[in-house]
Amino acid sequence: MSRHPRLGAAACATALALGLLAAAALTPATAVSPPLSDPRILVHFDLAAGQMPENIAMEPDGSADLTLIRSRQVVRVSPSGEVRQLAQMPEPADPATPVIGFAAVTGIARAHDGTLYFHFATGTDATGVYRLAPGGTPELLAALPPDSFPNGLALDEHRKALFSADSVHGVVRRIPLQGGPVTTWASGPELAPSGFIGVNGVRMHKDSVWVTNTDAGTLLRIPFCPDGTAGPIETRARDLTGIDDFGFTDPGGDTVLAALDTPNQVAYVRPDGTHTIVLTGADGLSNPTSVAVLGDTVHVTSAAFATTDPNLLLATLDRKQ
Repeated sequence: MSRHPRLGAAACATALALGLLAAAALTPATAVSPPLSDPRILVHFDLAAGQMPENIAMEPDGSADLTLIRSRQVVRVSPSGEVRQLAQMPEPADPATPVIGFAAVTGIARAHDGTLYFHFATGTDATGVYRLAPGGTPELLAALPPDSFPNGLALDEHRKALFSADSVHGVVRRIPLQGGPVTTWASGPELAPSGFIGVNGVRMHKDSVWVTNTDAGTLLRIPFCPDGTAGPIETRARDLTGIDDFGFTDPGGDTVLAALDTPNQVAYVRPDGTHTIVLTGADGLSNPTSVAVLGDTVHVTSAAFATTDPNLLLATLDRKQ
């Protein structure tokens, strides 16, 4: 979820009118930098229909499961660019979602058996984490507070729990996969918003929960204590303006590719906290929101919150650099 305010009716109408022209006029010039190369847009989505990609989970065959925040959909994009709808969430009669106002599908995570879990934020009692079995329909797994804004979502199958970022209350919640009480797992000033959106993206990595704080521009690591509680929050990188969600380049390393929504960039964040910009709007980014890496292919979703071309962009990762 970005730091950008959402489009109002007038602004949205203007953006929609310009959308197709802007997409057709994308410059062939690129600004891609090592270790990434060959940026290309796999799919352009329909901004007029609210198809704004927010979060991503990868399938073993290279397909990408995406949440489309404003159209309240979960879709699957094949490696060849075919789009198939997996779920359509209903529009509440009176949505009152914090931060954005409209009902939204946000974070997504995938289990090894193909089950998908995703957030539905509404500002009503329908707010929660939903489970989508392969070929099934969404079922409520756990209700979340109506005044929360559930954003990033990560799955820990070893602990049989989901970890859910609430960008408004500035906490990470633990949600048991088999049912049971939802608890606050981590909290603190490092996760709190300072004007708009606090803790945002979430990833499980090397027995820790890694998160971002959009307002603070930080990448954070929260280790597990032996009893499963949250350890001290560690700041791993700063000065990442507009950071949203992110992905690790290697399961064994701590290098991250992070979506920077407001500056329209993807940052390559090294384990020492330094970073360089490796993708920009010149490559096709349009308010990037999330990154996932599968093999040597990088997937970046762009929601076009304040731009005009929601899309899924691919790039190649050179692991020798």
